[in-house]
Amino acid sequence: MSKWIFILTAFFTFTSCEKEQEIFPQAGILNAITASTFYDESFEGVYKSSYTSAPVAFANGTWNFADALTGNTTSDRKTGTQSARVRNSGKLTMSFDLPDGAKSFKMSYAKYGTDANTTLQVFYSTNSGSTWTSAGTAVTASSTSLQTVTYTLNVTGKVRFEIRKTDGTTNRTNVDNIQVESNPVVATPDVIEDYESGSKGSYAAGSVTLATGNWYLNEALIGTLTGDAKAGTKSVRIRDLGSLEMQFDVQGAQSVSIAHAVYGTDAASTWQLQASTDSGTSWTAVGNTVTTSSATLQTATFAVNYTSAVRFRVVKLSGSGLRINIDNFTISGSAAPGGEPTNPTDPGTGGSTDTTTYSSVHLTFGNPSGAKTDVAYINNYLLQKSQFVMSYSRDKGTANWVSWHLDESWLGSAPRQDDFRADNTLPAGWYQVGSTDYTGSGFDRGHMSPSADRTATVADNSATFLMTNMIPQAPKNNQGAWATLEGYCRTMLTGGYEIYIISGGYGVGGTGSVGYATTIAGGKVTVPNRTWKVIMIIPDGTNDVARVTTGTRVIAVDMPNDQAIGTDWRAYRTSVDAIEAKTGYDFFSLISDNVENTIEAKVDAL
Repeated sequence: MSKWIFILTAFFTFTSCEKEQEIFPQAGILNAITASTFYDESFEGVYKSSYTSAPVAFANGTWNFADALTGNTTSDRKTGTQSARVRNSGKLTMSFDLPDGAKSFKMSYAKYGTDANTTLQVFYSTNSGSTWTSAGTAVTASSTSLQTVTYTLNVTGKVRFEIRKTDGTTNRTNVDNIQVESNPVVATPDVIEDYESGSKGSYAAGSVTLATGNWYLNEALIGTLTGDAKAGTKSVRIRDLGSLEMQFDVQGAQSVSIAHAVYGTDAASTWQLQASTDSGTSWTAVGNTVTTSSATLQTATFAVNYTSAVRFRVVKLSGSGLRINIDNFTISGSAAPGGEPTNPTDPGTGGSTDTTTYSSVHLTFGNPSGAKTDVAYINNYLLQKSQFVMSYSRDKGTANWVSWHLDESWLGSAPRQDDFRADNTLPAGWYQVGSTDYTGSGFDRGHMSPSADRTATVADNSATFLMTNMIPQAPKNNQGAWATLEGYCRTMLTGGYEIYIISGGYGVGGTGSVGYATTIAGGKVTVPNRTWKVIMIIPDGTNDVARVTTGTRVIAVDMPNDQAIGTDWRAYRTSVDAIEAKTGYDFFSLISDNVENTIEAKVDAL
């Protein structure tokens, strides 16, 4: 019989030592007690005898059967008296939501009778069936005995599932024993940053991608020396009047705890915790000024009461030439970081961090940062055009990355439009960078997806002049090595190839024709320190993901955004792995792990 099984998961609590110095096991988000349940559907109790599309009300919820029925013959593979039988391009769709998400999805499947092999794929929806996301790779029903597949998902909030027969043949397959383990929202998670996952060796202002998101360090670095007080192998070292600032929001906070100490034998310094509820536009002091005087890590705890989006920073207030260390930055009573590009959790489908099936050709190989078209993702907003797709950052005023497909069908005789303009498709209330915002800055309006890659129609070319497709590029960068690499890619097309390209910038601060700058347009647009590009080149064909091999050519470049850059793009080649380490993105995540690992480790030498 169909049933609900309730299981209380094990949990652990961390008890602090008597000393003020605490050592946390890892950076990220620690969950409090959670309770899991299992939804179980074995398609018993209600019989559907025809393949006509219709709802079927089982004991634990209604499923819609499209080109499917409940089979009870000897040829139907089943655990009890019947199972679902699907043919052609049929579907089994839940018509209800599970309220507590899905930690995992499990089902049994087999081919019907003597029919040939078929394929099945599982999808889930978090918006009551409006859109669907792949739970993982398709499975092949090749046995007449029931086989089992499990997808690890870690989806929170309401969710429903759909099972699709994807081969389209008249061969039939059986599905049975659906089981979903819930993933309820955690009670009181902690956001903990221990600075172990990043590296920054200089005091120059710049961003560092860490386990929790991007942090901005000014007159600060990641310290690893003996004089650095630290719980693990690294901590932040701040000198003079420097600062350590979150570049992402968390959803609410009840308290903030920070481990701090003086560096080496330095004298005491004072610092202050500040908070921003408008994404870093303005800051307010939190609690009292703290004096750091000990070379052993001490913990300062601040009681706060934020119920909506907030971010924090540490500002050193005194001690010219003196240094302090900051470690184990802990925010309690908060939801997960909201919208920054961080490494997603492995969903357990072969190691890729992105298993979504996308309708856009420009995301054929995956979504590098897990961007979403959701206004809560203010700095990782998925913006889709027919000509390219991007992750956009409201706070930076530029794209994090832009991804596009290039083959000869995109090329034609349309002239360059030069109609630079604001992108009015951004969410309401977001600043729209305008065509004159770069004027006098010394930086080019540097295309990510180039104008010359979109000449099939006037509309295609015009789309590349949207300001969301621009980043501030040093003229020598944009017009030199960057431009010659763009041209090189287009020459490859005549050899019978198609190309997938992703580009962007990282870090803060570049040097244009009028000097160094960290921002332009009155602080509304961030100038990147480096520009990068990842390029995959494959022969023309179909089913592109499956055609990538360990021998597929991949080019990755990482260029300084300054006027001293050389003209030969080959001098800036690196590996995809190196770009991922700098940005925190996961490229080509829909390719099988063994192929992905091989091609991403190579440095192009052709």
